Amino acid sequence: MINKRLLIKNLLAHNDENSFYDKKRQLNLHTKEGKAKFLKHICALSNSNPANNSYIVVGVEDQDNQIIGVDFFDDSHIQNLINAYLENPPKIQYENVPFPNLSKDKVIGLVTIKPKNKISSFKKGIYTIPAHSVFIRRGSNTTPTEDKIEKNYLNTETVIDLENNSRNNIQYTLDGVFDFMNFRHKDMAPKYKVFKELFIICWAGIPKTVRDKTFLSRVDIELINEHIKLFYSAQDVVTISFDEDTFTITEYVPLGLNDKTSYYPLEQQTIYFFENGYYKIESKMLFQPPVFNKKMLFHIYNNNQALINKLKKEMQLSSREQKDLENLPSTFMICYLNGFEDAKRKLIDAKPYLKPFPSVYLSFKEAMRVLRKMKYDVQ
Repeated sequence: MINKRLLIKNLLAHNDENSFYDKKRQLNLHTKEGKAKFLKHICALSNSNPANNSYIVVGVEDQDNQIIGVDFFDDSHIQNLINAYLENPPKIQYENVPFPNLSKDKVIGLVTIKPKNKISSFKKGIYTIPAHSVFIRRGSNTTPTEDKIEKNYLNTETVIDLENNSRNNIQYTLDGVFDFMNFRHKDMAPKYKVFKELFIICWAGIPKTVRDKTFLSRVDIELINEHIKLFYSAQDVVTISFDEDTFTITEYVPLGLNDKTSYYPLEQQTIYFFENGYYKIESKMLFQPPVFNKKMLFHIYNNNQALINKLKKEMQLSSREQKDLENLPSTFMICYLNGFEDAKRKLIDAKPYLKPFPSVYLSFKEAMRVLRKMKYDVQ
């Protein structure tokens, strides 16, 4: 079992970016340009490593390898983006890896690109990349090619050595458990569960009861063996259930126009553990959006646009407008879910004007995370 934190350290220490490894300060999958860049690197790394895993480390400064972190990213549908644009798409996995020097809401992203024999190419264009484009890695550069790609197995031994040197052991596991239980979440009644005498999941959250049902808020859940964060949210709430073979996280999203006391099931994630030291994660979308009065939503939609225009002009907001601003990400999301197709784009465009308001910006990030889960936009 690979300790993903140790793997990232070994990748960063190995040498600079190369034909099996890339690093990014951040990913931007909200725009076509950002999606195109991500897809280009996936295509190139896959084509350059037919016999071994390739990796992208996200949340690292390019020049000096400084670990700065990124927001927790839990899009279980990111494979859909790869499948939509690439012919012979590789299987990829995005994992969130906590590091001791980062705050609780920051992680390092690790994209693992699985090996495959066939050449990946773009089956349709996106941004400035035309259809049928093929990319490869030459050293640390991602470049287009029209030449026949010769299968390169030169990296296989190097990658195997890196992965073998990143294997977990009892000390790493115990250190992870003690750190989670005694330091990072000692004030939140943390819990742990051992599965199949091998896997350890730790979780912590603040209980809150709404209409006779108990949820956990500010939830942090980690699979300690691999040092990956399974769930983190500063706002949304979850319920947790488990038996001897499975651990299930059901996420709820609070939605409402006048309050946020109505919780709607969003997604269910179940981890299955097996006796042979293997596990798998399955996700199931549960969300059914609530329907609100269209006349009221028109008023809210127009009011939100007026608020954004005021922010653009750096005009002072009244106390009522400040309260409306706090709810703007949530109400724009409700409008989008009720047929206001451009509400999502309006919310994304408002991002730079929401950043100066920490609580509003946090709500913005949570709204975008939820919308990304509901329907991955690959257009």
